[in-house]
Amino acid sequence: MDVSILEDLGLTHAEIKVYVALLELGSTTAGPILEKSYLQNSVVHRAMNTLIEKGLINYILEGKRKIYQATNPENFFNFIEDKKKRFEEILPELKKKQLFTKKTEKATIYKGISGLKEVYSIMINTPGKEYNTFGGGRPCEELMGKTWWLNLHARRIANKLPSRQVFDETVRSIGNEINKKRLSKVKFVSKEFSQFQETVIVGDNVSINVFTENPYSFLIHDKIVADGYRKQFEILWKEAKH
Repeated sequence: MDVSILEDLGLTHAEIKVYVALLELGSTTAGPILEKSYLQNSVVHRAMNTLIEKGLINYILEGKRKIYQATNPENFFNFIEDKKKRFEEILPELKKKQLFTKKTEKATIYKGISGLKEVYSIMINTPGKEYNTFGGGRPCEELMGKTWWLNLHARRIANKLPSRQVFDETVRSIGNEINKKRLSKVKFVSKEFSQFQETVIVGDNVSINVFTENPYSFLIHDKIVADGYRKQFEILWKEAKH
């Protein structure tokens, strides 16, 4: 089971091992958790204390013994919501600090899969009339996974951002799925155009996203550059087929 998402939510490696062990064990004392998690005694107890604070495990007393139990996994939604509310409390102060920045860089490099995800999130939240893309191919679909791409477009549609996209034939299957969604139009070019990168244009933003073994993204905020890439997109759009 891939539990990396739990790390993204802020749990430590020890907290994850203890939580999963408790899910599998059910109600138990600390001893079986120590055996199953292969962690040191002090590490396990520290992890249990922080998980209790986060509302992800609880315990009852039987005499002098503590019997621990993991809360329902759905309780993570409460944990996430609490983090969201805490972030919203400091967001105004963060925005104030941003105002003190004398100039905004026009180009930024983002590295890794987390960097790609951040850039695409920026693009679907960028003010603009349309979300345009060209390039991409099977390597792009495989690196991020079909589910992630479909969820991205669900978020885009929720933002009421229309799209026109040019895919190549190697990704026709997912392209057809997106094409069936609201505010979405997809055309196709020959499979010979399959690439390891996709260009996205929204408003004054352009992102060039590279899906190699060490992925990265180049985000440009410049109206002139965005208009130039948009012209390239329109040429491809005219040539592409349904």
